[in-house]
Amino acid sequence: MNGEMLPAVIDRAGDWERRPRLVARAGRGACFAWDELFSAELRNPHTRRAYLHAVRQFLDWCELHELELVQITPGWVGMYYDQLPASIPTKKLHLSALRCFFSRLVLRHAVALDPASSVRGDRYQQQEGKTPEISVEQERALLGSIRTDSIEGLRDKAIVAILIYTVVRIGAVAGLKVGSFVHDGGQGLLRFIEKGGKCRDIPARDDLEGYLTAYLEAAGLRSIPADGPLFRRLTRKTRVLKASAMTADDMGRMIKRRMGAIGLPAMLSPHSFRVGAINDLLTQGVPLEEVQHLAGHADPRTTRLYDRRQRRVTRAIVDRISV
Repeated sequence: MNGEMLPAVIDRAGDWERRPRLVARAGRGACFAWDELFSAELRNPHTRRAYLHAVRQFLDWCELHELELVQITPGWVGMYYDQLPASIPTKKLHLSALRCFFSRLVLRHAVALDPASSVRGDRYQQQEGKTPEISVEQERALLGSIRTDSIEGLRDKAIVAILIYTVVRIGAVAGLKVGSFVHDGGQGLLRFIEKGGKCRDIPARDDLEGYLTAYLEAAGLRSIPADGPLFRRLTRKTRVLKASAMTADDMGRMIKRRMGAIGLPAMLSPHSFRVGAINDLLTQGVPLEEVQHLAGHADPRTTRLYDRRQRRVTRAIVDRISV
């Protein structure tokens, strides 16, 4: 049986992804390594999609240069890296994907050596994240602009409030179930499944608990199974809740629309709430370790990337230049 007769790989986004010709021509070991990496090893869908794109792009480039897998040397990988028209972080991601791919090929004896392992990427040190910060005043304006005389308004206000008051990523909000909102007898809790499969309980402050309770009551979600989605799509015409869950992209579009309606900068995004909350807490003097714990960061250096206080100091200094 040759490589082409093995089953195609299923992309987790929903499309059938066939192996590149270079992989199929390299035989069963290469096909096995491809399936193993993209169907079994890479569990995070975002990482899988990014690595799949990077490896496919590289293999297309190799085809243009009439290279087979066994002919690829570190020199070819370095040449590809140098000509890649992308930012340094993106190029480093591509290199990481190639190292992962070729190490799997070596393990399955499809190639003798990993040509990507000795290729060095550009040095890049990020002192501060790129996501713009949303201010407290902008958050208050956004919350205040969402009317609660409809199920849509109640839903959207609850989503925005969660982003403001829990510092979680929007993907974790999209993953909430009806049973994710619980009460321990003293306070309400939201149970999130976050990046990397981490499960965390974050207390819901009184105003957030009020928004969630009002939405649940109006939507009639108290009586449905606990594993049903908490935030649901609306029918286009009647604006009635569907059974299907809102995705992170759905929530992102809703937030962008709500922000645009009150004139907030287009550069703001759902992740801006996370940056804003972390900066607000650090500015109030909350210890970095406590903010790190709330944000769910394993390394305090990641939390520091969200810190915009130094930018404010720098702006104050440059504004004093006399020219």
